[in-house]
Amino acid sequence: MLLTGDPRIYVRVYDSVKNDIRTGVLAPGHPVPSIAVLCRQYDGSRQTIAKALRLLEDDAWLIRYPGLGYYVAPESPHADHSLSY
Repeated sequence: MLLTGDPRIYVRVYDSVKNDIRTGVLAPGHPVPSIAVLCRQYDGSRQTIAKALRLLEDDAWLIRYPGLGYYVAPESPHADHSLSY
């Protein structure tokens, strides 16, 4: 688990994308911004951004489709499955 507030760029990207998934900004099945876009947004290298996305994939937040990019997992194992009536 990564710590919020960590100054490393890959941690900031990881936390930001995960937060966007949790809050619904990035919906299940939808694409994540490209590595090039995230590089510009976070002023990071391709390798740094790719590391963050691989970690999100390892933690089951994202799915990588070769040639297409990363997409939000259809159902995150971290999703809140509580029911409200």
